[in-house]
Amino acid sequence: MRAADLTAATPGTRDRYVDLLRVASLGTVVLGHWLMAAVTRGDDGRVEVGNLLAVQPGLQVLTWALQVMPVFFYVGGFSHALSYRSLRRRTADTHLYSAFLRARLQRLLRPTVVFIGVWGAAALVLQLAGDAHGLLDVSLRLVAQPLWFIGIYLAMVAFTPPLLKLHERWGSPRSNGVGTGGGWGVFGVLVAGAVSVDVLRFAFGVPYVEFLNFAFVWLAIHQLGFLRADGRLTKPYVLAAAGLAGAALLVAYGPYPLSMVGMPGERISNMAPPTLALLCHGLWLVGAVELLRAPAARWLERPRVWRAVVVANGISMTAFLWHLSAMLGVYGALLALDVPLPEPATGPWWAQVPVRIALAAALTAVLVAAFRSFERPAGKPDMSATEGSPRRSGAYSGPAAALGVTLALLGVLGLSMVGFGGLLEGRTALLIAVHVTAPAAVGMTLVGWLLVERVGVHAPVN
Repeated sequence: MRAADLTAATPGTRDRYVDLLRVASLGTVVLGHWLMAAVTRGDDGRVEVGNLLAVQPGLQVLTWALQVMPVFFYVGGFSHALSYRSLRRRTADTHLYSAFLRARLQRLLRPTVVFIGVWGAAALVLQLAGDAHGLLDVSLRLVAQPLWFIGIYLAMVAFTPPLLKLHERWGSPRSNGVGTGGGWGVFGVLVAGAVSVDVLRFAFGVPYVEFLNFAFVWLAIHQLGFLRADGRLTKPYVLAAAGLAGAALLVAYGPYPLSMVGMPGERISNMAPPTLALLCHGLWLVGAVELLRAPAARWLERPRVWRAVVVANGISMTAFLWHLSAMLGVYGALLALDVPLPEPATGPWWAQVPVRIALAAALTAVLVAAFRSFERPAGKPDMSATEGSPRRSGAYSGPAAALGVTLALLGVLGLSMVGFGGLLEGRTALLIAVHVTAPAAVGMTLVGWLLVERVGVHAPVN
């Protein structure tokens, strides 16, 4: 369906602001990556990729506004709650979980698998040819880093059904069985878990406990989306103020760094694994964007504005996956043409920034045009069976769905850490206390994707 048709078909009840936040958050991350990359070439010809925030530590405070991934996960919670409840009204309980996973993950996993396949094949060819050196070797490691976001998002989708049920159970029931919005109990438990992890980590030095905050911190942000879906975020200014004050105090008096993104060589990162400071940062951002909801909603009533948001939503995941490839491609071209690369944060370097970003945006557009078709769903599940006669192939769809999403999320998380370099050398990275190689990560992702693709095909409806 064309963008104009989708725009015209938008129901009046749709929360357009959620679509804008989804696009704006990913766009901000892309722009931040393009801006922070600092590629230099030494007198010996060696190419290094650094981070602007490491060169100019004073700029790290900007991450308090530009680290907006919590907003995307918050929007995900809102969308997942609405999607699951809609599907629950139409799908048999025995197949609900697998049908939900497949419905939510198609647009996410297909472009991801294509991205992994293209870069995996390129890495293998380059390594066999002996050409993976310099910026190319660095690129093979860096382009996979954004996949961490895919892994976390997969986990959020997988945890949506049980956490939403708990959320509804702890609220006052409606006549239709759906909670009036659930209480803040589940969110409070997740926050308490994040606090406990940091206490055990920093006060008692318990090893590996910090990895639990990948779940507690991000799922707490995701849970705020459930509360938004039920109209419970009625005082966003309180959320924003509490989050900002909490983050400031933790950074000022605790062991937490100023930057809300990972920094090269830092002993403690607020991002990997997430910390309580990042959770407070997420609360501040969620409160801030909710304060802007009313004026933004009026702006989105304009047909041209809404059409632009619709178009951007249709390509956002593809653009996100390929934006680092485009940026590194631009730097590769500049190096090949012997264009001088100034020292980061100097006047000439800042003068080059608009040109580099424009070139990266143009190359990203080319890559989106080449790969955007994989972001479109390949068709709806077969709902032809009746509840009383489910097809036999769907009998184990629930366990298969759970196994599939688990393998996929572990695979993409592992690949984000180890990268595509050293495919034939056994290069490893530490994934939740287990060393993983790139071939193993790719294999887990592919098997997980195939399982998710297969389950739910025969899920019957009520």
